[in-house]
Amino acid sequence: MRKRVILAVAAFISAAIIWQGVKAKMESELLAERAKVKWANVPKKVLAFYYAWYGNPKVSGRWFHWEGVDEEKKQIASSTHYPVLGAYDSHDPKVVEQHCRWAKDAGLDGFIVSWWQPNDFHDRAMPIILDTAQKFGLEITAYFEIVPTKTKEQALEFVMHLLNRYGKHPAWLKLNGKPVIFVYGRAIGEIKLDGWLWVISEANKRYEGGAVFIGDQISKRAAQIFDGIHTYNITGQIAGKSLDEIRSWAQKTFPEWVAVAGDDRISCLTIIPGYDDSKLPDRKPPRPITERHGGETYRVLWEAAITANPDWVLITSWNEWHEGSEIEPSVEHGDRELKTTAEYAPKFKRNR
Repeated sequence: MRKRVILAVAAFISAAIIWQGVKAKMESELLAERAKVKWANVPKKVLAFYYAWYGNPKVSGRWFHWEGVDEEKKQIASSTHYPVLGAYDSHDPKVVEQHCRWAKDAGLDGFIVSWWQPNDFHDRAMPIILDTAQKFGLEITAYFEIVPTKTKEQALEFVMHLLNRYGKHPAWLKLNGKPVIFVYGRAIGEIKLDGWLWVISEANKRYEGGAVFIGDQISKRAAQIFDGIHTYNITGQIAGKSLDEIRSWAQKTFPEWVAVAGDDRISCLTIIPGYDDSKLPDRKPPRPITERHGGETYRVLWEAAITANPDWVLITSWNEWHEGSEIEPSVEHGDRELKTTAEYAPKFKRNR
């Protein structure tokens, strides 16, 4: 009996070693395939992270994401600031049209739209956003937020849904004819970089012409796997800092991040006007609050980003009202950040 157990354990260990060898070989082959991808002369773009998860009783029959709305006092319990448009609905065509008009006037190229899964509230807003963006000459892509089952197979299923349903829309963001998808850090964490290596390889086999994936991780490993790299939010690095400290951090860090992407990958730098999620009850203090410094935080980050000269500048955010990072006009700040965007976006695009 003991001998049989020993033999069984030995066989299991041997099989595990063999499988690890096979897995390493497969991964090596996929990495070699990704190493052939070279991105050069990427058109400069300014894109803002966009949230289509808001709803109100007038349009969607109930509140989505807005909580404790007081229209008279212009306050929302779950949001740091109050939108000029009020507690709007992301499925309201008039709202989407106003967003696109503002974005176009401010020099944005498009939106990276938060996306969770097929046929949910977010997904159902995508056709309205795409059709409206097309009218204004803007480009739209998805921010792939989550893999509910935490399996690479489901991640691939969701990716193929996006590509097959929206990838050929005239307003979908494309590079060399290939549709672009951004992948959030949480979704990367759920199936790890190795999982996304497989997903990207399979998606490029299954979708004619292939696709472009921008991952939320600033690392050499991520740059090997994704076509480009970025980070969603920098408040963790600049929270509580003075304006001079924010400037010093950005001047040092932004060029380093561009260098991590390297010459063959799409480099992205993320800037924020500020950050304050202290109104959310599930986020306990101390929170990583970044002061707007009267609008100067945003200007300082723009200047550092232009000097570092990435391929794309990403703005967090157009309308993440819960985290107080929006550049969409608010009662508190008006259209100050839109005017700043309109000032700096053309400078960035002229910078070569």
